[in-house]
Amino acid sequence: MPKVETFNRKEVLQKATHVFHNKGYNGTSMQDLVDATSLNRSSIYNSFGSKLMLFLEVLSHYQTTNSDNMAKKLVHTHNAKDALLVIFNMYLDSILNDHEKKGCLLINCKSEMANQEPLITSFIDKNQEQTLAMLEDIVYNGQMEKIFNQDQTASQYALYLFSSIQGLRMTGILNTDKTALENVIHTILKVLN
Repeated sequence: MPKVETFNRKEVLQKATHVFHNKGYNGTSMQDLVDATSLNRSSIYNSFGSKLMLFLEVLSHYQTTNSDNMAKKLVHTHNAKDALLVIFNMYLDSILNDHEKKGCLLINCKSEMANQEPLITSFIDKNQEQTLAMLEDIVYNGQMEKIFNQDQTASQYALYLFSSIQGLRMTGILNTDKTALENVIHTILKVLN
């Protein structure tokens, strides 16, 4: 008979997220996870399989939470330009509210682990593909609405925007000047006019 989990999985994921976000994957020990989650090692291994599998579940939970929040806000946009402003303003808010200067867990993971572990690389690739597809769809709609220029294809602009978002997130770790970051966003989006 399989063991029944006697803990709240979502709470454990949130606690593990905090540890991984603060220390990174390589800097996080099993003891750190035991201390943070109040689970013993065997419970962690029985429930998640390994530190790596727990980390992948943390990444998935983090990604899903952020995607759901973004989808809720995008529903209320009126056109492609509004949609991009919502996306960039969400990232700006995240930067301004990141008082511990931890940055984005997914971007941190990409810089730390993308070339070290195939399962992580696969996860990051899928996340990037989904984000690029969303951005490409927004840009394409904006081009069809004549809001954005057609100097580049929607796919090329999507990659530009994705790269700009990552750069903004990295810049925001050390520079939290709202006006400066708003100017960066304005400059990024001006390319599409």
